[in-house]
Amino acid sequence: MKGELLINGKDAWTTWGVCMGEGFLDSIDTPAPMKDYIENESRLEHGKRIITENAKVDSRNFTLEFTIMGSTESDYRAKKKAFESELYKGPITVQIPKLNSEVYRLVYLGKSISYGLSLNRCFGKFSAKFEEPNPANRGDL
Repeated sequence: MKGELLINGKDAWTTWGVCMGEGFLDSIDTPAPMKDYIENESRLEHGKRIITENAKVDSRNFTLEFTIMGSTESDYRAKKKAFESELYKGPITVQIPKLNSEVYRLVYLGKSISYGLSLNRCFGKFSAKFEEPNPANRGDL
């Protein structure tokens, strides 16, 4: 778990007790959608023209699930609060060194949030929507 997920350059496990949840890699590694092509329909021509040169990727929204673990209930609560504070800062960077060297520049939308807490109150699941405004910008920090 250590070193598997970096958020804003910080190890998510050692900093907040956070690791990737179910479907995390599937969501973040899904190819970006394309913007619509420029089209022109003219009564003077059969069919229509579609300009495919200079194709561009579109922004994308997706849900990421995280798990948060603490050694005690108070440790869990402190880590959860610190992790939420990091997300509330605005733009975040996400890196998964074992997957690739890309830096995902995301914005936490704070929408469609789901949350679950274990009975011992030391483990929770948290999922929420993020936006990647420019999937073509995944270079170095």
